[in-house]
Amino acid sequence: MKKNALPVLPAVFPCPTMTSEILPSALAMWNSRIRASSQDENTLSIFESIGQDWAGEGVTAQRMGAILRSLEGKAVTVNINSPGGDLFEGLTIYNQLREYPGKVTVKILGLAASAASIIAMSGDEIQIGRSAFLMIHNTWGMAVGHRHDFAEMAEKMAPFDLAMREIYVARTGMDETTMTEMMDKETWMNGGEAIEKGFADTLLPADSTQQDNDSPIAALRKLDALLAKANTPRAERRRLLNALRGDMPGAIPPSHGTPCDAHEVSSETWTQLDNALRRLVSIPH
Repeated sequence: MKKNALPVLPAVFPCPTMTSEILPSALAMWNSRIRASSQDENTLSIFESIGQDWAGEGVTAQRMGAILRSLEGKAVTVNINSPGGDLFEGLTIYNQLREYPGKVTVKILGLAASAASIIAMSGDEIQIGRSAFLMIHNTWGMAVGHRHDFAEMAEKMAPFDLAMREIYVARTGMDETTMTEMMDKETWMNGGEAIEKGFADTLLPADSTQQDNDSPIAALRKLDALLAKANTPRAERRRLLNALRGDMPGAIPPSHGTPCDAHEVSSETWTQLDNALRRLVSIPH
């Protein structure tokens, strides 16, 4: 399916009363080590959360737009392994890729969840790994306020659910009722299921991916998910994570938007932290 047959969304603006968060189930399923085994200069990699996060990391529409402009209409490959993130950034990036004049080939290497699944739909061709996953659901976020504030937020979220449904329906050819049910219950699909339902076109060759070492930022995100699961307030989580990154005296020096150098913290330490987090996430709550 050519991307120019997909719906063009109107300009998307963040909802000021809602804060985007990565769904804990998506973070738990995300193997951040998965990378493409090879790539050329016209390859875009979405291997982080969507939108700028507390660490100054993430894939943003501003960065994506600058890269696409520099490619001047050449055919591009978009590799995706992301747990999602900011829906508004995701919809904007979808529009950018949908309107890009050159051919866009999307490759889902590990995970395309939530906002990342919307970006994945923007390709002229969508390939997915056999053991990769795609996840769709309704708009998900956090808010603070009284009951009228929450009622207002629910009302404001509804159009974004409809926008996502419109994209999924256009890509797959499924009916709106079925798609609504899939989004309502949070649907996970492996490679074969995604192709069967029309979310992807073909399977990736088995040698298309490799596993690198987990980055410090990825490990901190998993820690953030566990803290959120334990009902730790957002402000307290940010304070603790920034302390680990070095934004407080005596801690690890800050990376200014890039992963910390290997000499700052040993890879063994980060691997141990990551393994511990994986064990904790697997424990029923």
